[in-house]
Amino acid sequence: MARQLRLNGTGSGGTGCPSVHEDTESGEVIVHGPPLTDLGDIAQLQHLSDGEVAVVVPRELLVDWAPKGTTRQARIIGLDEFEGLFRTFDHSAWRLETRRRFASDEATDTYRQFVETGTVDWDVEDPYCELIRSQTAQGKRVGRVRIVDRPPTTGQLYLMNNARRNSGLGEDIRNLWRADADRLRLPSEDFWLFDSRLAAKLRFDDEDKLVDVELITEPAEIVRYSVIRDAARHHAVPYEEFAVELSNSE
Repeated sequence: MARQLRLNGTGSGGTGCPSVHEDTESGEVIVHGPPLTDLGDIAQLQHLSDGEVAVVVPRELLVDWAPKGTTRQARIIGLDEFEGLFRTFDHSAWRLETRRRFASDEATDTYRQFVETGTVDWDVEDPYCELIRSQTAQGKRVGRVRIVDRPPTTGQLYLMNNARRNSGLGEDIRNLWRADADRLRLPSEDFWLFDSRLAAKLRFDDEDKLVDVELITEPAEIVRYSVIRDAARHHAVPYEEFAVELSNSE
């Protein structure tokens, strides 16, 4: 079975070589770059076995992108502390939303209303709305990109309906087909990125219930999440345009 690799970073200025990848399951590191070809240089290498190839990479590549703190303990917070992050961020809160369903949505009256009627009478004065409205009124940016299957799941259609309400709060909501997300190699992680300095990775159980949140502040990881945000936001479509495209494809 193929490894699950993610790009940690490149020191090439965007050409893709040399680069550092990490096996997300084993933690092993894969480095690729131009091969060492001078026979005099190769002769000085110790323990180079048959079939192995030496590559040349800048020192800065390993300093910047090689995994660090492999024994770092995840900092796990509860949902109350996670909610507090939306009150304390300084300038931006952005989410990549990748899941096909949320058990918490399916337990609500609004979800049942959507399944029965195809639409929802949304409450625009609930605590979440008041919080986000107050933050965007201060000039802070709140946004997300939702990954959508083709055809969309019921849960994804429900959230696309909800986008009308949240957009009215000042949130920038965009959608991206899962096939396009896969082409861009966006991860399946569901996370919020606050102020480009702190990531909150949402952790779900096997029944799609949100259990807790992992806080991440490691600089290399924050850069990775920021790159994911920029790629997703660049290629995603505002939800209004996406809804039109979806309607025309039915």
